[in-house]
Amino acid sequence: MKKILRIARIELSILFYSPIAWFILIIVTIQCGIQYSEIMDRLILTQERNGSWIGFNPLLTSETFLGLHYVGLGFFSYIVGKLFLYLPLITMGLISRETSSGTIKLLYSSPLKIRDIVFGKFTAIVIFSLLLVLILAGFGVTAMATIQSADYGQILSGLLGVLMLLCAYSAIGLFMSCITTHQIVAALGTLVVFALLEYIGAVWQDVDFVRELTYYLSISGRTRNMLAGLISTKDFMYFLSITGLFLGFSYFKLRSTRESKPAVIRTSRYIVAVAAVVVLVYVSSLPGFVGYIDATQTKRNTLSPNAQTIVEKMKDGPIEVTSYINLLGEHFYHGTPQNRMIDIDRWERYLRFKPDIKMNYVYYYDTSFVRSSPFKIEPNKTIKELAEKYSRMYKVSLNRFKTPEEIRKIINLREEKYRYVMRIQYNNRSTFLRLYNDQAVFPSEAETMAALKRLTEDRFPTIGFLEEELERNPANSEGGKDYGFLTSEITFRFALKNQGFDVERIPSGKAVPSNISALVIADPRANFSLEALAHIQNYIQSGGNLLIAGEPGKQHVLNPILEPLGIQLKDGLLVQPNKNLAPDLTLADFTEITAGFSRSMAYSAKDSDKVVMNGAAGLTYKKGTFEIQPLLISNAKSSWIKKGELTEDTVSMRKVTINNNANLNSAIKQGQNSSLTFIPADGDEKGSFPTALALTRKINQKEQRIVVTGDADFLSNAEIVSPRYFENYKVSNFGFATALFGWLSQGEYPVDTERPRNKDTRINLTDKQLSMLNLFWIYLLPGGLLIFATALIIRRRNK
Repeated sequence: MKKILRIARIELSILFYSPIAWFILIIVTIQCGIQYSEIMDRLILTQERNGSWIGFNPLLTSETFLGLHYVGLGFFSYIVGKLFLYLPLITMGLISRETSSGTIKLLYSSPLKIRDIVFGKFTAIVIFSLLLVLILAGFGVTAMATIQSADYGQILSGLLGVLMLLCAYSAIGLFMSCITTHQIVAALGTLVVFALLEYIGAVWQDVDFVRELTYYLSISGRTRNMLAGLISTKDFMYFLSITGLFLGFSYFKLRSTRESKPAVIRTSRYIVAVAAVVVLVYVSSLPGFVGYIDATQTKRNTLSPNAQTIVEKMKDGPIEVTSYINLLGEHFYHGTPQNRMIDIDRWERYLRFKPDIKMNYVYYYDTSFVRSSPFKIEPNKTIKELAEKYSRMYKVSLNRFKTPEEIRKIINLREEKYRYVMRIQYNNRSTFLRLYNDQAVFPSEAETMAALKRLTEDRFPTIGFLEEELERNPANSEGGKDYGFLTSEITFRFALKNQGFDVERIPSGKAVPSNISALVIADPRANFSLEALAHIQNYIQSGGNLLIAGEPGKQHVLNPILEPLGIQLKDGLLVQPNKNLAPDLTLADFTEITAGFSRSMAYSAKDSDKVVMNGAAGLTYKKGTFEIQPLLISNAKSSWIKKGELTEDTVSMRKVTINNNANLNSAIKQGQNSSLTFIPADGDEKGSFPTALALTRKINQKEQRIVVTGDADFLSNAEIVSPRYFENYKVSNFGFATALFGWLSQGEYPVDTERPRNKDTRINLTDKQLSMLNLFWIYLLPGGLLIFATALIIRRRNK
């Protein structure tokens, strides 16, 4: 060990008595300072523009060091992408300098062993790498001092990832220095090996039997998990294996110059070493052999406790995930053979707790129902002709795709619109897990856990929609007023169907099934028949859960149901004048009761999120059999009940056809004053009015739950599909809707995958303080290093 440290000390003295090492340290410091300054400036600007991170839950540590929204522009992410340029300048002369000058013969003739030389040189570069990591650590300390409750675990994990990467780079550079006497050639060769390890993961990804080997050998993205705060044995073993492999290569190369062995034997050493590393890297990456440490504050890289509980129940056999991927359908690109390993990586957090998840892939071509369907673009071509064209475009062989006739014999995917879909099977049960038309595309933990939970239960929560008198249609995703997106639109991740619910339509004249979780009566247009009314009242009296979504002017329709509950829709229209919005657009606030529905609702209430209600009636109530509590309320300062005449400019056009209210029926009067004023003489009422109420009572040894709202549009396609965004806060219509049905179904679904909120939500740094940090990191520290290095080198040369 003493010999190794002595060689390392000598090598370090050579490095630091030359300008190159100091030059790299100074350049890296300046580059880090500039990048960190740009990141802080961007985050501070966002914070100051909003006054705070209102309506958001920023992961400022991750945003700073990983770059969540600006991919590759996180501090660590950016620096990692540049370090490979510097290491070859340090490693290129480790052995080649000795060889070209002839001093290698002195090393060979000394009592040093070859392994002492290799490890001594390597130790020197590792110590230099530690200096680079120390610079990065300085910015980590700066972040801990300026970001409120910074996630230090993620920072330390990121620093470990950078160090492991630098060690691998150092070993590669050492070996390349062994095989040539020219330092420039050694530097270029090192860059070539870096590039090879970077891009080997993209090689032969369409070939099944080598796909995993090349992917697991790639260095690309190996540090990302560590930068995100997740340390795994497979990444750790990868870096150890690559480092050990090239140190072994260096040893073999130096040893071969001191012995006369046949070329076959010398070559076999390299082959055996490569084979051993390939096997080690592959085996250490297999599910069941991987250990994890989630260093983040909130364990966001790990399944939530509820999700872990669901997975732990699935011990009776493997889970089989079969992806059906349509060449002519949506999202085929995500399912190409070249992207298969990326897809498997998405399942890593589930494989961590359930290693026996089996992944299958079935490729086919068939009809596509998407709006940008190839059949609409080129209607004159047959399915086969389109398939041949698209197979050429994606550079995949059509022979691996099943024809429409073949795939339809295996499975019926018509209801799934022949989209990319995953069929999950467990213990002879199956369900679908879908891809969605949003930015994330793939299912999150919530949708995945909902699908897995359905495989372990015999009964699922069913929401019944009454269709007696032209209520809102739960199956129509096109009409703006209907509820198709909320209930059953497979492309919308927050649809009840994707969150674990079943949806059933209750036809006219039929008794309400007792096994449904909740009944929905949404904006009936005419009075109920006596038979239908009797069925509804029997359902309520038996303790059934219920959602009644009313509309202004529908008192005569809903009163027969509402009056026994102690609820009444107030006359008039709830208005909330705003210079930028229609006055009948109410932005309702959550109450403490709503915040208790789920953790996501608690966060929404804390962030002052709103629910948009487009033309709502206020509600009044009196307590009786039920305990009644408001869920949504209007703003007391800016809202009132308008009972007088409204002009065309003061009420949205689609909300003026309100029945049984003479004043509102004649609301649109051309030429009147467009300003909206509070007129007590017209019966206007000012104040805060409930727009959604929760009713509960104990009956039949369970808690009956009923919700009444003064608006039916807040669940409509128009509000769910195209959520409105307002300055300084956000709306949560679909979040509230999902939580609402979760509450009505006794919390069975959706699966709660929320975690404790992160605390790093504010940067305590002013522009002046940032300027001082810039002065230190970009000018003072590099300048100090430059002066010290100059003095040291001059003193050395004068000796």
